[in-house]
Amino acid sequence: MEFLAMLDWSVVLQIILIDILLGGDNAVIIALACRNLHPNQRRAGILWGTAGAIALRIVLTIFAVTLLQIPYLKVVGALLLLWIGYKLLADAGGHDENDLEAPDKLFAAVKTIIVADLVMSLDNVLAIAGAAGQVDDQAHQFGYIVFGLIVSVPIIIAGSRLVLFLIDRFPIIVTAGAGLLGWIAGGMLMTDPGMIKHFGEGIQDYGLISGIIGALGVMIVGEIAKRKASKAH
Repeated sequence: MEFLAMLDWSVVLQIILIDILLGGDNAVIIALACRNLHPNQRRAGILWGTAGAIALRIVLTIFAVTLLQIPYLKVVGALLLLWIGYKLLADAGGHDENDLEAPDKLFAAVKTIIVADLVMSLDNVLAIAGAAGQVDDQAHQFGYIVFGLIVSVPIIIAGSRLVLFLIDRFPIIVTAGAGLLGWIAGGMLMTDPGMIKHFGEGIQDYGLISGIIGALGVMIVGEIAKRKASKAH
């Protein structure tokens, strides 16, 4: 109780709010990755995926400023997100219903969640670290980050369950979710330090166009692959 009494709740609430606002895409990727799991495995996929993603985000926060200065790291991350978005959409076209409860399916879903969240969190963690930076005692800053992220876990899980509920009834959300990953990837490309150094500061003005191209590219190519897989299946 003393620990809770000592907390600056305004800082904690800021961290939670930031994580909710910036974590909408996390709920989508978790739901997309778990949608093909057997109903008995969906809960485990959401829990393990969220736990792994939060743990990595905590570690990433410590090195966020340094990592974001590495040239072309965001380019690699953007390409990885484009591939994940494509695969999530393409794989929706055909799968063996009898194999949905296989353990490797659960592992693959958790792995996809963690990798995608790791890439998408590069920018998000800076905002979280900034909120924690309001605390004068540097030793307590990390504690605030950890506490805020842990408190936000049930909110992310609830969001993932809601998106899964909607996906089961409106499959078009899978296409929209893949497009969201393409949008994020396109924006990341235009803010990479290496790209800015090579093409100049003006390249950031093309973030919107790049995002649109990324979203449309993933959705179109993914839909084509999905339909081919459906016919083959």
